Amino acid sequence: EFMQASWDIEEVQAEGIQHLASFVKDKSAFPYLQTCTEVITLAMKTHTDSLDLQVEGCTLLLEILSQALEQGVMMALGESVASCLLHTVRKHSENEEFLSMLCTLLMMVSASEVAAENLRKVGIIPDLLSILRRFLHNDKICSSCCAVLWSLAVSENNADQAVLASALPVTSAVLQEHLQNGVVAESACSALWALALQGCLADSDYEPTAALLLDALRMNPERAVLVKNGCLALASLVRLSEAAALAILLDSKGSGVELIKEEYRLHLDEPGVAEALCLLMNEMVQYDEVMLDMRSQKVEKLLCEVKLQFPFS
Repeated sequence: EFMQASWDIEEVQAEGIQHLASFVKDKSAFPYLQTCTEVITLAMKTHTDSLDLQVEGCTLLLEILSQALEQGVMMALGESVASCLLHTVRKHSENEEFLSMLCTLLMMVSASEVAAENLRKVGIIPDLLSILRRFLHNDKICSSCCAVLWSLAVSENNADQAVLASALPVTSAVLQEHLQNGVVAESACSALWALALQGCLADSDYEPTAALLLDALRMNPERAVLVKNGCLALASLVRLSEAAALAILLDSKGSGVELIKEEYRLHLDEPGVAEALCLLMNEMVQYDEVMLDMRSQKVEKLLCEVKLQFPFS
């Protein structure tokens, strides 16, 4: 009430945020802090020129969302919060250090389907792409933005086909730039999977995207989530185009089928990885020429192994 009574006075908003922040360590205060997100974001939107207030507000929101995740509470933030966050993103689009924090916040917010839908509604995707282009070198920003893109693109009622199509070159550039950084590559592979699911690729995109995903698998073989999401992205590409299946077979850096076998053996205890690999192979054998090649590479033997390893899946 103290903050709402004096929106226009920056000192009031700053003191209000600092006072709310003093309750963060008190677990019993969490249910009340949850109800303050709109007040905090509105204070940030009203005083966007004050970087100190932006940083303190963003830090407090991160604390509240972190506690929510720890307690298994999904916070579905409303459209007004999404609108305020977008306003803040636009106002500080050149400030790399603050954007890094803000993009982490957006990633946590977008974990909720409702909040992700609200971010999509207010039109945040072009801003995310712009940030990625400007800060392609920043691994933290790239990882967070790709995670947000994934959350927004997998939305079932997606009406942003044209906007999402423009995300492909940027997301591919992120993966190319950070192939050896497992965290970023994992996030970018997930985003590419979502874009493939939404049919955002042109005919000329299938082969280079498949080759790039294979590179990500080769460079990060130990990361189970990356392998799983990379294979699901490849499966989506193969479902759409035989060119992608042939690109996997004939990759210039070595057979994609051999890579699949190696990845399976590395993650024998991961049913999610085995399932993704099987899904990919199932898509590949829809093409006669590809199936013959897979047969010659003794894929049946691998499938029998999978069946023995996971008899109840």
